[in-house]
Amino acid sequence: MVLPGFSGLHMEKRRDPVFRIAKTAAHLVLPFFFRVETYGLENLPRRSAFVLLPKHQRWEDIPLLGIVTPRPLYYIAKSELFDSPVTNWLLRSMGGIPLNRQRPLVSRRYLLTTIGLLKKGEGVVVFPEGTYHRDEMGKGHIGIVRLIATRLSLPFIPVGIHYSSGKGRTLVSIKFGKPCYKEPDLAPIGFFDYMMQEIATLSGLI
Repeated sequence: MVLPGFSGLHMEKRRDPVFRIAKTAAHLVLPFFFRVETYGLENLPRRSAFVLLPKHQRWEDIPLLGIVTPRPLYYIAKSELFDSPVTNWLLRSMGGIPLNRQRPLVSRRYLLTTIGLLKKGEGVVVFPEGTYHRDEMGKGHIGIVRLIATRLSLPFIPVGIHYSSGKGRTLVSIKFGKPCYKEPDLAPIGFFDYMMQEIATLSGLI
């Protein structure tokens, strides 16, 4: 099926065999280093589209989210991670979508791809801080959240992530908040600020 406005658009294709192998490897390796507790998985839609907005503490956030989330995901990631041919192939195979925040017009194709994937009912991860901010909230970048929220009516789910270091394995708490929809009369910035506050609360930073 060709989506309206997406004729001829190259859609990113997650290679599910690669994704399954990577997820299995993460299931086997990460428990040696992390003990994960999850809350609120019932807030995730079973079949329809959604956007996860997680706290970004460290790079392990990505595989840990992949392990605990029942459905396969697509990830918005900074374009620099795709510079190497090897990492480019691997990240795309696992559902990575590059985003150039400094030159957004360069990323127009991939932003449209993201909208197309959501229209197909997929789950997409957007780290609103853009990069790591350990134990504090970053300023946040509204761009892609505004793009999606002004074009589609679907749930945005804030996700708190908290690491507790100590003896032995690191305890990781991943909390999925309740789904939120942007109301038509609410400005995108107001919705974004509310979501950032929810992420901070779920991460124990407020």
